[in-house]
Amino acid sequence: MGWRLPLKPETKLHTPQEGDAKGQGRLHDLTGTGYKALLVGTYTSTQEKPQCEEQLAELESLGCTYGFTTALKLPCPLRGIDPGTFLGKGKVEEIEALSKELGCDLVVFDDEISPQQQRNLEKILGRAVIDRTELILGVFAQRAQTREAKLQIELAAFRYQMPRLRRLWTHLSRQRTGGSGGGYLKGEGEKQIEIDRRIVRRKIDQIEKDLEEVKKHRQTQRSARERAGIPSFAIIGYTNVGKSTLLNALTDADVLVEDKLFATLDTTTRKYMLPNRQQILLIDTVGFIRKIPHQLVAAFKSTLEEAVQADILLHLIDVSNPTAPQQADATIAILKELGAANRPIITVLNKIDQCKNCLEIDRVRFKYPKTVPISALKKEGFDRLLELMIREIAQLRKTVRLRVPQSEYALVSEVMRESKILSCEYEDNDILLAAEIPRHLEHRIAHFILRDPEL
Repeated sequence: MGWRLPLKPETKLHTPQEGDAKGQGRLHDLTGTGYKALLVGTYTSTQEKPQCEEQLAELESLGCTYGFTTALKLPCPLRGIDPGTFLGKGKVEEIEALSKELGCDLVVFDDEISPQQQRNLEKILGRAVIDRTELILGVFAQRAQTREAKLQIELAAFRYQMPRLRRLWTHLSRQRTGGSGGGYLKGEGEKQIEIDRRIVRRKIDQIEKDLEEVKKHRQTQRSARERAGIPSFAIIGYTNVGKSTLLNALTDADVLVEDKLFATLDTTTRKYMLPNRQQILLIDTVGFIRKIPHQLVAAFKSTLEEAVQADILLHLIDVSNPTAPQQADATIAILKELGAANRPIITVLNKIDQCKNCLEIDRVRFKYPKTVPISALKKEGFDRLLELMIREIAQLRKTVRLRVPQSEYALVSEVMRESKILSCEYEDNDILLAAEIPRHLEHRIAHFILRDPEL
């Protein structure tokens, strides 16, 4: 079963009165030209309205990436959430009139709406209604290439579908018993719902098992890299800030570069030689985004572990974007959720050639330490970037001389496994080692470090 956005099968894109037979309402059918969407965002105070408009612009970019055009972006004041339709009756009527007037095929909410609200809105508006989460899942489903990415998308999709299964079977009959106690017998609808839930649960279990196998393979690859002692840099940042452009500029990796959100979903790793002849690994990762669906954070955790496990992070920020500070904050927030916020980070201020306000660059530089301005597209500022990378690598490892009793050979094995051994000698019952050790090992071997290099 492939990923299909869980819109109601019988939902029509236009009301029957319009007489426009465009078919059944599923978002994956709305690709190509001519399809229009009305985008709805909310704010609770006038101070929040600019941020609402920025997020609607981002939602428009997501829709463009998916393949439909935006007819109108509608920021709406929200005094309270209606449990049935999310927005109040008057605003829903306004959206219905606007969507008819503009010939919109669907309505997209920037906020997450419940299955009940989605169902009620579709009945009132006579159009497909989706939210930001569903659109992001749809974009990811379109652009995933590797087996791992496809599995992760399918897992996120099934988890999203589970609470929405009931709406797929409302057309089936239900029966009540007239027997004693006024009990309730399950009709066809309930039976089908239970069958479908079991199918989805089995699918989720199978995908999780498949992803565990992929995770083991990835861990094997990571362990091999660690044994080789090659430092790794994960290129992270908000979607569409130029991560793939940077990887291509440094390594000729030929990774797809598009001016669209989530052009890259699959992790790409390439070797690179720094000017000091130090070999490193550069890892291009999936972009982050505000309001990222929690299903995707969970589903893509194994891919994002490449960022978590990398020795050093290159955090790219598009300083030409007016919302750069908010995008950077969103990236840091996701890193914290993944437990990677304490990794060494170099903040890379990209697209300086497109930045019209130099004060924006200074504002970001003051907020984040170890910053370097570059243009990945024009390959400007790379000398300073590479210099910082060399300096950070030097902080990762420490050269030590050790005298370890042979009775502690388990510790010697650990040092040999995780360090670069410069020399190894045996003297009486001791092992003399000179090694470049990772910093995290220092406390484990502190008792055996020789302070006098002549000993």
